[in-house]
This record gives sequence, structure tokens and C-alpha cells, in this order.
Amino acid sequence: MSPLNDPREALRRALQYDAGDPKRIQHLIKVYAFAEMIADGEHLHDGQRRVLLTAAALHDIGIHNAQLHYGSSAGKYQELEGPPVVRQLLADWPKDFVEEVCDLVARHHTYTGVDRLTLRILMEADFLVNAYEEGLSEEAVQAGKEKLFTTATGKHLLQMLYAV
Repeated sequence: MSPLNDPREALRRALQYDAGDPKRIQHLIKVYAFAEMIADGEHLHDGQRRVLLTAAALHDIGIHNAQLHYGSSAGKYQELEGPPVVRQLLADWPKDFVEEVCDLVARHHTYTGVDRLTLRILMEADFLVNAYEEGLSEEAVQAGKEKLFTTATGKHLLQMLYAV
């Protein structure tokens, strides 16, 4: 596979962009790993898988700019600030592929109007990691399960991690 459209190359670029920020790097690697597990379990075809994993590597890439411009890393600001950084980091990649990735990055905290499996998987993978990192209560994890999880693989991982 060419480095262009290779999610591992996007992961390398994300690591370089977030160099010196181990919290962000640890987070994106965990989300990437869970997204890959869910994608495999849900049998995504190669094109969907590449878009999903690239978005997983870059899903929170707008956090630094959100903090700079808004003084907050809230999801709505990440969604605004992420796509321009994605376009910058993947400027040498095919534009239509990059725009698919940007769409996932721009919507990964908006839990309504989820219209594709790749977005759903990204949200599930991010929740699996955030639930642990944020120390969510059992009730909050259960609410997340009911509101967000639709894939069999994501539900299975949630059950394994949090026994809900």
C-alpha cells in the first residue's frame, strides 16, 4: 500500500503533530486500536476501513487549536478545528479521501444524525477510551451504551471492559 491513504502513515503524522503531548498520543493510539478491532469484527471493506482508521488517528487533532482559539477542548470546538488540521496534514493525499476523513472528524462528538457505519465505529471506539480516561460511572457507561452503541463488536468490547 502506498503511504497515501495508509492509516499507519496518518498515525505517524498524528504522533508527530502531537509530539510532546503524551496524553493526546496515548488517547489516539487507543482509539485507533479499538476502531481497528471494531472494523475487523464488523467486516468493513478496505476502503471504509482506511477512511475509519485514518479518522481514528486524527479524530482529536483539533484539540490544540480549540484550546488556543476557544480556551476549551470541548467536542464542538474539536469538530470545528479538526478538519483544517487534517487537510494540512494530508495535503498530499487524494482530496476526496481527505474530505471523507474530515467529515468523520467534524462529527465524531455529534451523536445525532449518525448516517454511516464508519462514523458509528469511530464514536464507539472513542467512547470506549473516554469512559476509562474520564472515570465514567457505571450509570454513565450504561447510558452511553444505550445511546451510542449499535455494532455487535462495540457492544462486546464495552461488556468486556465495563461489564455493562
